[in-house]
Amino acid sequence: MPIVSGMFIFLTTALLIAGGIGYYLWSKKQARAALLATHLTSHQGDIIEQQVPIIRRLPASLRSHLDGKVNLFLDQVSFYGCDGLEVTEEMELSIAAQACLLVINSDLWYDNLTTILIYPNAFKSKQQRRSGYVVSEKEIVRTGESWDRGPVILSWAHSRQGALDDRDGQNVVLHEFAHQIDDLSGGTNGVPILSEGQSFAEWEKVFLTAYDAHVHAVESGRRTVIDPYGATGHEEFFAVSVEVFFERPRALKHEVPEVYEQLSKLFRLNPVDWA
Repeated sequence: MPIVSGMFIFLTTALLIAGGIGYYLWSKKQARAALLATHLTSHQGDIIEQQVPIIRRLPASLRSHLDGKVNLFLDQVSFYGCDGLEVTEEMELSIAAQACLLVINSDLWYDNLTTILIYPNAFKSKQQRRSGYVVSEKEIVRTGESWDRGPVILSWAHSRQGALDDRDGQNVVLHEFAHQIDDLSGGTNGVPILSEGQSFAEWEKVFLTAYDAHVHAVESGRRTVIDPYGATGHEEFFAVSVEVFFERPRALKHEVPEVYEQLSKLFRLNPVDWA
């Protein structure tokens, strides 16, 4: 085959491949935009407001954002029931609405998540601990888990109750999806991808100071607005703080105003103003 002819075929093939990739990315972008612009049905909206009453407190400007993000979430994520659980529309919409509450007003998204596993109740999980060269394993009972790059695993009984009681500061879905947000930075360590204008140095100072104070309070037996579980690690302190930020924002702002401010900047939300 002449060199010129071979080069022509190579360039043509390369252009076709590039064009195909470009068309795929364009189509994906268009599909995403269409989902974000689509409203939920009145039936779906009623289910969400019944299952997730915190949604009723959203300002109208934010409520209008929720529909499209829930549509995008449901298009991206597959739900699977475990231990014989049959996944219902109510389960999917409840979990999706709570997950999307975290990203309702920001550019953050669950890029790596495609699977959610739902158990009827609390479930057993194996936990490994390493001490030098010795690795031990034990079973613990959990109500939720978030794995790096997914999946998220949830107890439906606890997910449902956490959503229905939207003022106690305890919500397993918000907790596990806070871990998913945290993991977008490349590791679950309590330092998520910050919003534009946020300072890493300021975030680190605020959260390390608050974490140390929280650990001291827990060790002293003093109750705080943040659950004692937050003392087990920086990533857990971030996740439980997110629960309180949404469900008990006034209490969090009163007790740890610097943490509230950082979370408000991260999520671009100010839930103390919600009705």
